[in-house]
Amino acid sequence: MNRCVARGLIVLIAAAAPFGAVRADPTVEEHGKASYYADKFNGRKTASGTPLNQNAMVAASRDLPLGATARVTNEATGKTVKVKVKDRGPYSHGRVIDVSKRAAKALDMKKDGVAPVKVVAQPADQPTPALKREVTETAKDRRLARR
Repeated sequence: MNRCVARGLIVLIAAAAPFGAVRADPTVEEHGKASYYADKFNGRKTASGTPLNQNAMVAASRDLPLGATARVTNEATGKTVKVKVKDRGPYSHGRVIDVSKRAAKALDMKKDGVAPVKVVAQPADQPTPALKREVTETAKDRRLARR
């Protein structure tokens, strides 16, 4: 009887998943604090070579590739924004991302200047195949480092 039950379970699982289904893409996920750029950095050259625009949805990350997109969620308010990584940093202990003033306002963190956040980058959200590969590799490297 256990074989029949087990076979039935396998059939149900196989029927529920599309043929040739593949595991979800590896995701880069970071938890920590976010801060935002001071006014003095507006217009200065970023690591990507473009000037910082405080009115754009941009960010600095030490780990994500330049040009990658990420979702930043303020864990205190639940508000989320999508940013493009244009710079390197932050270099303060415990901080995982610096965001522009526009992103900080949307995250409702301008008053305090720092907020607890979750940063998520998925390969499928990236604008180019090269960035999809880089984000996938970053996720795999992080997974290996945790072992």
